[in-house]
Amino acid sequence: MSQITNFKFRIREAFKQCYYLVPDYQREYVWKEKEVTRLLEDITNEMDSNGETEYFIGTIIVSPTNQADHFEVIDGQQRLTTFFLLLCAIKSILDDQKQKHSIDQLIMSLDDDLNGEPVMTLRLEPRYENAIEIISKIIELNADPIITRKAIQAAGISTYGSLDNIVEAYRIIYSYLNCNYPDVTDLKKYWGYTGNQVVFIQIATEISSALKIFETINERGIGLNPMDLLKNLIFRQAKADQFQRLKDEWKKITKPLEERQEKPLRFLRYYLMSNYTIVNKRNDHILREDEIYDWIVDNNNAELCGYKRDPFAFVKHLKDNLDCYLAFIEGKDKDKKSNVNTEDLSEMCGGAFSLHYILLLAIRNLPNALFESFVNKLEVFLFYYIFTKTPTKELERSFALWAGELREIAQQKDPAVQKDMLDSFVSTRFVPSVQSKQKELQAFLENYSLGILQYYRTRYFLAKIAQYVDRHFTGVNDKRTLKDYTVLEIEHILPDNPADDVRNSFMQNNPGVDYDKYKIKLGNLTLLQKPLNIVAGNDYYQRKCEQYKNCGFYFTRSLVETPTVGNQSSVNRINQFLKVFPDWNAATIDERQQLLINLAFEVWKI
Repeated sequence: MSQITNFKFRIREAFKQCYYLVPDYQREYVWKEKEVTRLLEDITNEMDSNGETEYFIGTIIVSPTNQADHFEVIDGQQRLTTFFLLLCAIKSILDDQKQKHSIDQLIMSLDDDLNGEPVMTLRLEPRYENAIEIISKIIELNADPIITRKAIQAAGISTYGSLDNIVEAYRIIYSYLNCNYPDVTDLKKYWGYTGNQVVFIQIATEISSALKIFETINERGIGLNPMDLLKNLIFRQAKADQFQRLKDEWKKITKPLEERQEKPLRFLRYYLMSNYTIVNKRNDHILREDEIYDWIVDNNNAELCGYKRDPFAFVKHLKDNLDCYLAFIEGKDKDKKSNVNTEDLSEMCGGAFSLHYILLLAIRNLPNALFESFVNKLEVFLFYYIFTKTPTKELERSFALWAGELREIAQQKDPAVQKDMLDSFVSTRFVPSVQSKQKELQAFLENYSLGILQYYRTRYFLAKIAQYVDRHFTGVNDKRTLKDYTVLEIEHILPDNPADDVRNSFMQNNPGVDYDKYKIKLGNLTLLQKPLNIVAGNDYYQRKCEQYKNCGFYFTRSLVETPTVGNQSSVNRINQFLKVFPDWNAATIDERQQLLINLAFEVWKI
């Protein structure tokens, strides 16, 4: 390890003597209101309790550059950036020109270049995308947060993600100072304490050693998460002249996750579980988020992943998996194209269920036809678990084990062998599980009403049945996808918000029945186009029937008419599951609930 030096700096000393560069391969500014406010309040509390004692804020790890007094920040940029924004806010608020000049020297320095021209150098320079433009604009404007944000927007500077965090942190700091120190004398006292009594230890060493120290400090989860530490670990395998290239590749992973507000750790966990055999003391093949980093740095697993041999190949593999992962989230297939099977699966799972991505990533290299067939069967399998509210822990254990079996299938070279193995997998894994849960599903659906599951899942259930009914009525060439049905409105046949006479009539004809319970029962729900739903309103059933007749979907239209076509037509076969209801009461709602259950077992058949 290279020579290590350390020095205790006060905030004023640090920004007076040093120039801090935040490399673009490092984690960007992620602090939000909670972290920023806590730092400001901690300083206030320390100052109020004993203004003469030092307040230690921890360790900053840096690596010297070729320029004197210029350091790359390896760990501590969240704190340093926040203090830099604090300097900018104090300067903007104070009117004292001497005070402003003093703080100006801590924000930037002015030197002459070889041509005698003045050159401004910031004391803190974040080098990730657009960050320096944001910081420079804040300094240039020297204004309140509202004016600052408008000017940044007018300048066309991007402010998504971490860039917006910088602008927002400036607002939080500015507001905190105005609210807590409206008197200039008190504000000067706050700055005096911050500049002279807030201290940290700065550790400086060559970059590879600095990264190792950073890793050691954070290896027990202090400050950073495994995704940040993984990035550090990957960069340790590369040479310094490869950092820019590696940074560009890593950005292709972090930026899409940030733009879609996806959890990086969830992706990383699913990636590892789907691509590698997870060996642990529990023998459950599950990798928890807090175990990720320890698993990755294990020598055997490092060899398995190959990031030490070729960090670029590992990052590319990670990126390829991310592309598929994000496509699955959007309801697309492994080639990032629209696909009815992945769309239907996405409609059912929504944002509340994601464990199936482990299986989809494990088989992403299957031929398209086999992949689509698997997704179709996976949808049926998951329907039985989601629509019985089975705890996800039960599925997680199974999926962790099955991922290895699916990887083996995907690695086969012969598509015929893959098909046979996949059929065997479905027969031994999915089919028994589905069969064992049929009675449980029957009981669950018998008591199903709106609100038991998320609203979109009730819509999915009705849409899937409506699509199935239409395909039998119009023929298999019906090109409508599930999305053509999930855009329809859920219609309460017994009105959701009835007029008094409608409610009273129902109660008189169904003594002892709870109206509010029956109006949300599954048997009382259907799908209807919005214009028809508006006209149908909260009227009596017999008056609504005219709108149901005009519905473009046979599932709803069959409430009032089921035409006979030929002898053995698909229309007649589907009519066996349907029924016309001349009246609408508690008994018919119960009857239709069972009708829908019978259809469900036809629709979700593995």
